[in-house]
Amino acid sequence: MNSVKRKITNLLDKIKVGERIINDSVFKVTEAKTQLEIHKKTRRTNIINFLLSLTPAEEYLEIGVRDPRKNFDRIKCKKKYSVDPGKEFKKNPVDYKMTSDVFFEKLGKGELSISSNIKFDAIFIDGLHISDQAEKDIVNSLKYIKDDGFVILHDCNPPSEYHQREDYEFVNSPAGPFWNGTTWKAFYKYRHQSELYSICFDSDWGVGVLAKKCHPMFNNITSGIENEYYEFSRLEENRNVFMNLKSFEAWKESLNAL
Repeated sequence: MNSVKRKITNLLDKIKVGERIINDSVFKVTEAKTQLEIHKKTRRTNIINFLLSLTPAEEYLEIGVRDPRKNFDRIKCKKKYSVDPGKEFKKNPVDYKMTSDVFFEKLGKGELSISSNIKFDAIFIDGLHISDQAEKDIVNSLKYIKDDGFVILHDCNPPSEYHQREDYEFVNSPAGPFWNGTTWKAFYKYRHQSELYSICFDSDWGVGVLAKKCHPMFNNITSGIENEYYEFSRLEENRNVFMNLKSFEAWKESLNAL
């Protein structure tokens, strides 16, 4: 009988803990931010296709494809290439089943089925969402982008510090399974490059765009990095400036006004 009572007591204690978590203000605020982001209308596919419409749309590369039906298959471009090691989607029906590091290394050595001299109109980076890997992908992509092309990064605008946690598999946080990682840190760093111009569209968890050519509402940060440790609190205080966060629809209107 005592063992039954202990089990009931333990169960009641767990229920109380669960109630505290559900009613915790941090969990509630983070959940509200998650829902707000989920319901933003413009998706990365629409943004990528529009950017490609500003180019000859001859060559497109996607890094981190997972299920190609979600984005890759919907991209409108004459030739499309996909890279993914297949860790998250076992079917992995991509062109190059490898990490982006290996892909770019082999591309540079001329060991792939495409020319080492290829230049892409757009490269979409949606691979490992950790800042140092995102930076590697940016550096490599800039070598293979046309002068009027675009390097596009997903997940550049995490709504909370829990969405930008480094551990993807830790889902017992206020952000639950939703994860943006620290891609924003790499994007912010490259907004300080004087030869690049950038914008982050405020939709679909933040779609960051880097370009060698300046476009309306694109800019860069001319001063040095204020705080090289990249605390999330600084992003939260200066999100619009750090990310050059803009509405995609407002940006399209600015193009039409020209």
